[in-house]
Amino acid sequence: MTEKKAIIGARLFDGIEWHDGAALLIEAGRVKAIVAAGDVPADATVIDTHGLLLVPGFIDLQVNGGGGALLNAQPTLDGIRQICSAHATFGTTALLPTLITDTREVRSATIAAGLQAKAAGVPGFLGLHLEGPHLSVARKGAHDPALIRPMDDADLAEMVDCARALGVLMVTVAPENATKEQVRALADAGAVVSLGHTDVGYEAAVSYAKAGAKTVTHLFNAMSGLGHREPGIVGAALATGTLHAGLIADGYHVDPASMGVALRAKMGPGQIFLVTDAMSPIGTDMTSFELNGREILRHGGRLTLADGTLAGADIDMLSSVRFVHERLGLPLEEVLRMASAYPADAMGLSSHKGRLLPGADADFVLLTPELAMGSTWIGGEKVYAA
Repeated sequence: MTEKKAIIGARLFDGIEWHDGAALLIEAGRVKAIVAAGDVPADATVIDTHGLLLVPGFIDLQVNGGGGALLNAQPTLDGIRQICSAHATFGTTALLPTLITDTREVRSATIAAGLQAKAAGVPGFLGLHLEGPHLSVARKGAHDPALIRPMDDADLAEMVDCARALGVLMVTVAPENATKEQVRALADAGAVVSLGHTDVGYEAAVSYAKAGAKTVTHLFNAMSGLGHREPGIVGAALATGTLHAGLIADGYHVDPASMGVALRAKMGPGQIFLVTDAMSPIGTDMTSFELNGREILRHGGRLTLADGTLAGADIDMLSSVRFVHERLGLPLEEVLRMASAYPADAMGLSSHKGRLLPGADADFVLLTPELAMGSTWIGGEKVYAA
């Protein structure tokens, strides 16, 4: 018989509204219902949270590494498992391990590892994010320019096959090195195409959105900026309702004032969602690591190349939530949506991810009222306790 669980004693946020004096009913790893605490079925195992906050699990669509593992350096099932486990300690219940620009061989190995992770049911594994190599050298950021190149027929075929087999795939491309026809083919195969690391202007960005691009990768970073005569890709992301956009909220990649302007300006239904862009040091005391043969230094909350170029971020999702809530003053429920509901919407997964509604996966986080970690649950099972 399938075990039934009832989580009681929490202030519960289902992704839409708060519930007090309620219980979350779980059956077969999914949300059965939210009921009054007095209506818990007699055959349910009752778990009392003693006043914690119960919120949807965080969804991170850009995670390069964690727990000492970097996907580029460890494109294996074990590497993916290590990354997912590390981020679960910060409330992330679903993530896209992200491969930045690398060789064909590393990408093929990563896709194979992703299919293995799906088959193995690795807790927290949602799919893959391939960030490059089809980007703009002019906006390369920390990506190795020697590995950046145009998308060819073999690249397209491999990613189309991956999207169909994996089910959840994000691909970041720049119009400089990917055609609108290629974007349409990827979108038709089920991939979520994201525009990033590009210097194109507003009109070109909008035309790629019409061709099937659905998101923008780390808004403001490695892209043409918002100008008064040329709105750039930042302007396109904010003014185009069909586009969603990821945002790194560590205070280094984007100034809080710019974050606030973007959040107030964004046209819907597309939303701005949080990403960490985390690297291997998350969850460790590492002070440096290697990326494509180059040393990345960790200091003062930043990860940089020797010349100071930012190379990913040194932040977890719970810290991102706290930063936006405390520094920008956004209501907690809206920040929580940025970490759960909105990324689920961007990936087309809102039917079962991002909100604790009947039928959804029972992925949630228990937090203290001060937003410190309590525990992380994936599919109704506790995978981490602080």
